[in-house]
Formats: sequence, structure tokens, C-alpha cells
Amino acid sequence: MIIKIEELTFKTIIGVLDFERVTPQRVVVNLKAKYSYKDRNYINYVELKELIVAIMQEQKFELLEDALEFLIAKITKKFPAIKKLKLEIIKPDILNDCQVSLSKSFVNKKV
Repeated sequence: MIIKIEELTFKTIIGVLDFERVTPQRVVVNLKAKYSYKDRNYINYVELKELIVAIMQEQKFELLEDALEFLIAKITKKFPAIKKLKLEIIKPDILNDCQVSLSKSFVNKKV
């Protein structure tokens, strides 16, 4: 099975610039996960979405790179059935003429 969470949008503290450390900014998260569905063992997408938002709002990351690494570690620990995961974080408002995003993929070779 493949689960997608697209355009999950919320505000959080993220970034290294002075104003980014005090004023929450809009971020958009996209996720695509391939997982094993056996014996009705499914991934609750509401829990997955809530985990992402809670981590992003609690941790107040400076770097998108650190946010991606941390999120992937927490998601794959909570949902061990995930075989592949692609996670993207977008900062749509940081620059006037473009959106900035980073993404990272994960492959679980144990599953």
C-alpha cells in the first residue's frame, strides 16, 4: 500500500534567521510512504499527520535538514511497517520569488 499526505500546511518556528526564531512561518509537508498491509495492519493517517505537526511545532528546528532527519527517525520508529518513505518540507514564504524545499527518502531494508 501507499499512503500520501499532501500539502499539510501549518505554522511553526523553523530557520536560522533572527525573525524565523520568533515568528512562526508557514510550512508545507508532503509525505509518500509505502508499507506492508497484512492482517489489517494499517497506518492511521490521522496519527501520522498529528505526529508530523506535533514534532515540527515542539522541536522548533533551525535547519530543514535536521527536521527531515528527525521526522524520518520518529515516523519509521512509530510505524515500522513502512518500507519506503519520501518526506518533503516546503517554506513557501521565505523568499519573495520562489518556494524553498528540501526532501529526503528512506528505505527500510529490514522489512
